[in-house]
Amino acid sequence: MSDPLLRELDHYVVLEPGVEERILSADETLHWLTAQLGALDEPPADLADLDHDALRAERLLNTACELDLEPGRAVQWFAVRLEPPGS
Repeated sequence: MSDPLLRELDHYVVLEPGVEERILSADETLHWLTAQLGALDEPPADLADLDHDALRAERLLNTACELDLEPGRAVQWFAVRLEPPGS
């Protein structure tokens, strides 16, 4: 079960092989995860019961921090809190 405090965070560090790390908003991260899932031939077994990639991405965002794209190649995302300047 995910920590309820994580749901309050609205930014994520996204890590992809061969791509510089990025900070995305929660909505951007959800869209990014949806695209990652859409590029797979079939969804991961633990997400197959969900009807479409947007629902799968939402579950991943709330319960995990890594998605295997192929053996030895994965993407990761981690919730971060951005503090306003001067805080």
